[in-house]
Formats: sequence, structure tokens, C-alpha cells
Amino acid sequence: MSKNRIETNIPLRLDRLPWSRWHMLVVTALGITWILDGLEVTLVGAVGGELRQDHVLALSDFRIGLAGSVYLLGAVLGALFFGDLTDRFGRKRLFTVTLGLYLGATLCTAFSWSFSSFFLFRFLTGAGIGGEYAAINSAVDELVPARLRGRVSLAINGSYWIGTAFGAVMTACFVHARIGQIDLSWRIPFLLGGVLGFVVLLVRRFLPESPRWLIGRGRLREAEEVVDGIESAVQRQNSVVLDPVSRSVSVGTAVSSGWSDVSRFFLWEHPRRLLLGLSLMIPQAFLYNAFFFTYALILTEFFHIGQREIVAYLVPFSLSNVLGVLLLGPLFDRVGRKPMIVFTYSLSGILLISTGLLFFTGAFSARWLGSAWCLVFFFASPAASSAYLTVGEIVPLEMRARAIAFFFAVGTALGGVGGPVLFGTLIGTHSRGNLFLGYLLGAGLMIGGALAESLWGIKAERKPLEELSADLSPVQLLSPDRESG
Repeated sequence: MSKNRIETNIPLRLDRLPWSRWHMLVVTALGITWILDGLEVTLVGAVGGELRQDHVLALSDFRIGLAGSVYLLGAVLGALFFGDLTDRFGRKRLFTVTLGLYLGATLCTAFSWSFSSFFLFRFLTGAGIGGEYAAINSAVDELVPARLRGRVSLAINGSYWIGTAFGAVMTACFVHARIGQIDLSWRIPFLLGGVLGFVVLLVRRFLPESPRWLIGRGRLREAEEVVDGIESAVQRQNSVVLDPVSRSVSVGTAVSSGWSDVSRFFLWEHPRRLLLGLSLMIPQAFLYNAFFFTYALILTEFFHIGQREIVAYLVPFSLSNVLGVLLLGPLFDRVGRKPMIVFTYSLSGILLISTGLLFFTGAFSARWLGSAWCLVFFFASPAASSAYLTVGEIVPLEMRARAIAFFFAVGTALGGVGGPVLFGTLIGTHSRGNLFLGYLLGAGLMIGGALAESLWGIKAERKPLEELSADLSPVQLLSPDRESG
């Protein structure tokens, strides 16, 4: 993969920008993806009781569980397919296409007439969300100033739990909604999800293409125009005059030929970065999916909590996840990636072991267990979000979306699918001891992620993306004298 070189100050201009309403627009318009994902995952579980009814879709428990797997399968395949297109055709085109696919599929879900149509639309909804992960994480990394990239990325990924809380509350509000003989209790939440997606699609029209992606494609003039527009908006909104940037960066430009380049990069050139990404992505996917997809089952099986009462446990749990990324996220920029990732992964694993042990001995009531879970995931939430941050920082520009898609797909396929199946089986044994073994496995994986970060993690805080990939996609800072010469 040959590289040409372009000398430009665009990356430095983007990283020196003060925080502004323009950045808030980016965060809001792009970060809504995770809220939608949390909403979608919550909806099927929350309306499962309604879907069992003969006058609705008459789905069995097995088919309801299968619907969750179909959604995850769509997310995995969508991430791989759209991740490749994101690197080929740009961030803006693809985050418009993927959101449009989500919007259409979730609206169609509300009008499902059979289990086969429901499964098809859930698969397509998952594909749209999976594609969003690659496109959005790439765009956020490339548009947010380096000094703030950590906290912003964590906050956006952690907003997933706003969606779960919203989905639980929304479902509870419409549980008895009807028009005549038509049961709307499960249809309205999906309709509202589609409406929310449509509003965001309108907002995204005002977002630009990533200037860094344009540079990587050799389209320097277009990148200059985009950054000029961003700077004008920031100066107007913040009532400031930006100082000129006197330095340039010599950036290697190359167009990845596809997945073969990603394979060569990880397997032959940088295997430690492959191990690092997998060691962070698989544990968090296992822990979150295993726990979240079986949370209601645990409360029902071991504490006899009714279906309607579960919302009272789900909302505070979701809020603890959001607070974790908001309160601890800034430390990933101030203290550093490596110490904070090691701290959050290891502490969440230790707390998980303690919680599982107290559950096993019967020392916890349902409320105490719920409180303990809130504490565990207060730390696990920034840990999980930092995995997505890391896999976007350890690869060069030309394959960033593909790499994010790859790690998301592998993490979801191994941890996301395997976790719920394992925990569901353990819960089915009605044994606290067997379930405790599952907790030990999840804790061991999280502590293993902390160990991998301590061995192979990189110091990425406050560094431009071009500097992080200096050994992968060579860059050189040029002095003003060299630039003018």
C-alpha cells in the first residue's frame, strides 16, 4: 500500500479549536446512535410479554430470545459491511445511509404482521445500528479536538444507557395503549424510535465530511473549505478570533484496498494491537450483554420480582452507567488512557466478584443486589466505552472504520452472543452457585483486559491522531521556516 505525502495544517487547526456549539451539534447528532441502540435493545425485552399474546404476534419465549440474536447478527454484519464502505466513501455519506436504514427498519418493525416479518425488520434495524458504530466513532475521533477526545468519546458511547432508561419508561407508559381492538402497547415505542431517528437525520444534513478523511483521499482543497467553515462557525459562536496555525503536518495519504490490508496490519505488522483491541472489546461485550439480557430473568427467578416492577430496577442501573462515563470520562484525558483503563477494568472485575459472592451466599435482597450492580457498572461503563475509544486510536486513518467494525463485530459475536446464552443456561439451572461461576468468568475477562492494557496500552491522551499513527502512517511536524521554504 504505497503512500504519497501532503503537507497541511488542517489537523492542527482542528485540534486547537475551543469547545463550541458546533461541537455540541456534532456530539448530539452523531451520539444519538447509542441512545437508539439502547432503546432498541430495551424494547424487545420490555414488550416481550405483549409479543407472546395470541392477538399480537404469538411469539414463544424461544422466538423472543431469537429476536435478540437476530438483532445482534444484523449489527455484526452491518458493522462489517458499512465499515468497509465508510473508509471507501466517507463518514458523512455512510452515517446518513446507516441512520436511514435504522429509521426505515424500526418503523417497519412497528407494522410487523408475523414472526418472520418481525425478525427481518429486527435484522435490518441491527444492521443499521452496527453500521453506525463504525461511521460515527470514526467521525467523532476525527472532528473532536485531541485534548477532549477521550471524554467526548466515552460520553457518546455511554449514552447507550440513556436509551435503555428511555425505552423502559416509554414501554411502561404505553403498556395499555389501544385503539379499539388494536393493541398499540408494543407498536408505539418502535414508532417513536423511528420518529426520533428521522429528526436526527434532518440535523445530520448540516454536518460536514471529516476533513481528515478528505486529506487521506488527497482532496486537500475540499478539506480546507470544510475547516474554514468550521472555524467561522466557532469564532462566531464563541465571539473569539482564532490565532493562525504556523506549523504544518506532512501526512502520508493512502487508500486501503480493503480487508486484506486490515488483516496484514494486525496479523503481521502489529499483532499486539490486535491482542489489545480484542482483550478490551470481548470482555466488555460479554459482561454487558450477559448481564443486561438476563437482568430481568435474575430478578424474576431468584427474587420473584414482577415484570412491571423491573423498570424500577432498570432505570437507576442505566443512570449509574451514564454517570460513570460523565464523571470519570474527563480523567481519561487528564490522568491518561492507560492508568484509567487499567483502573476501571480491574475494579469492575473485583467488584463483580464481590457482588457475585454476596449473591451466592444469599446476603443480598433484590434492592441490595440492584444497588451493587449500579456500583459495578458505574466503573464498567467508562471501561467499556474506552474500548471503542482505543480501537479507533490504534490504527491509521485509511482503515479506521474497518478496524472499529472488525473489533465491534468480533466482540459482539463472541461476547455479545455467547454471554446471554451462557447466563441464560446458568439461570435455567436455578442454582446461585452456577450463576456465580458465570460472574467469575466475566470478572476474569475484565481483569484480563486490564492486564492487556497494562502490557500493550498506548499513551493516547491529548495527542493528535496523526501523532498516534506516526509509526503506522508516517507524519512529520514542519516548522514555520520549513513550511515557508
